Amino acid sequence: MHRRAFTQYGAAFFASVLGQRVRAAEDVTVRIGWLRSPNDITTGKARGTIEKALAERRASVQWVGPFAAAAPALEALNAGAIDVTAGSSTASVTALSAGVPVLIYAYQRIAAGGEAIVVRKNSSIRTLADLANKNVAVNRGGTGEYLLMRALARNGINPANVRRVYLSPADSGASFTQGHVDAWATWDPFVTIALQTYDARVLVDGAGIGSENAVTLMTSRDFAARRRDLLQVLFDTNISDNKWAQSNAAEAGVTWVQAMNLPISLASAIGRNNAVPTSAVTERSVAEIKGVAEWYAASKIIPHLPNIDFGVIKLAS
Repeated sequence: MHRRAFTQYGAAFFASVLGQRVRAAEDVTVRIGWLRSPNDITTGKARGTIEKALAERRASVQWVGPFAAAAPALEALNAGAIDVTAGSSTASVTALSAGVPVLIYAYQRIAAGGEAIVVRKNSSIRTLADLANKNVAVNRGGTGEYLLMRALARNGINPANVRRVYLSPADSGASFTQGHVDAWATWDPFVTIALQTYDARVLVDGAGIGSENAVTLMTSRDFAARRRDLLQVLFDTNISDNKWAQSNAAEAGVTWVQAMNLPISLASAIGRNNAVPTSAVTERSVAEIKGVAEWYAASKIIPHLPNIDFGVIKLAS
């Protein structure tokens, strides 16, 4: 009698424990901060592949955003409000220099057409030297400032002779169209928007600038430590979506402009500029990020050189 009661109690206890474990597994939520930009996270969100892959591991997704740029997304990551987001080498370097507990887990070199310094078609500015005493819109500590500073140095132009106007991407576009700035150092989709909507032309693209910038997918150190298994699932899904985009650039462009609420007329150029390979972090990509970091430190955009090796995580590929 006592043995039967104990057995029944034991069975109930273990069933309760098992139920708690199952519920705990099902209650895992990955908080993803997404940007209005053409990257693998945006692709996975639009196609539903990220939610499906994580659901197979009894995890759900909470989409946070959209963020206008990487800087506010990284602020959210630093505050513990999100686990994963996208950005760029430049944004990553700035965040690491500021002590944000972020890890880069995927790397995608930006195509030449995906970055540029643009001017209005009727502008008298024809060369980088013509930017002397002109106003150029950039985002502080981000890709825009990097592109401008890199282009000036590569062409032997004193950056002190060019006025940097620090604006968000949205404010940059408005200032550019209204003539409040003479040029705009930016990236896609803003390059394509400027060319097709704001009557702009390319003064110099990423190749002419000598940019070593890349799209970076990032996670918090805490999430990587707690749920590296889910981070690996997310990375594998990012790679799968990236391969799909490379094989279907036109369709990917449509996917991206729809996700970003942009005109369908921009899809072709955005697809062409951004359907480029993503990989796990490699020694080569670490070296390239270090190059950007060294440039930032030398240009005094950041106060000190961050430890890039400490700011990456190398996943299985």
